[in-house]
Amino acid sequence: MERPAWAPQGIDLSVPSVSRMYDFYLGGSHNFEADRIAARAAIEAFPGLPKIMQTNRAFMRRAVRHARAAGVTQFLDIGSGIPTFGAVHEIAREGGGDARVVYVDNDPIAVAHGRAVLESQEGTGMVAADFRDPAAILGSEPVRRLIDFGRPVAVLLVALLHFVDDSDEPAAALARLREVLAPGSLLVISHASTDTGPRTAAQGSRISEVYRRGGATLVLRSRAEILPFFDGFDLLEPGLVAPPDWRPEEPVDEDDPVVYTGLVGVGRAA
Repeated sequence: MERPAWAPQGIDLSVPSVSRMYDFYLGGSHNFEADRIAARAAIEAFPGLPKIMQTNRAFMRRAVRHARAAGVTQFLDIGSGIPTFGAVHEIAREGGGDARVVYVDNDPIAVAHGRAVLESQEGTGMVAADFRDPAAILGSEPVRRLIDFGRPVAVLLVALLHFVDDSDEPAAALARLREVLAPGSLLVISHASTDTGPRTAAQGSRISEVYRRGGATLVLRSRAEILPFFDGFDLLEPGLVAPPDWRPEEPVDEDDPVVYTGLVGVGRAA
């Protein structure tokens, strides 16, 4: 397989990547045949995935706009994937160019492409790190240079936590991040679940198996399992809801209930 110029040396192009599969769902071009094969298998197991991901992305944009309206100008997007059109820094700067944004991902291709995209963008940075190691994130040069934890920060964990197994203690990593956040900071979460939408628990098990065969964890949690991630935050209205129900800005495509798959919410640090 020919290696494109944007793919770092040492990356096994035959192994699918969660972030590159996400890029494929969104219609991006930074993915390989292994990613496309795995993504198509996931779509077969869990029909409607591309639309689910697009709906998830739309929630992220609304949450960022809410943060800006609340006066938050600093964003830490953990598990960002490949910054594509409509990424956090673009949305955060719709109302002015003062937003500072740091992206974090553990996929070398997402990091390499992100650094290339952001090279000319003042006030942005890209960190190669894993959510499960918050110390590495907080101690990274871009975070230390761009993020002032004495002021509110919006931490985005969009379509991330379902890739972290309970054995990796996601709540502990979240608690470490929460410790450094100033009052008024926001926590933005979207999470895969079959508690909402038309997909069944059996279909959830099938897509989890597709990801497992590709070497990744996918945990579809219930509402009761997701709510504790907001411990220490006041969950904003309308609470933990299906993506289209979080402060919609335009009418929802009611003809396809698959867009209601998953749960999203935003919490504020007291």
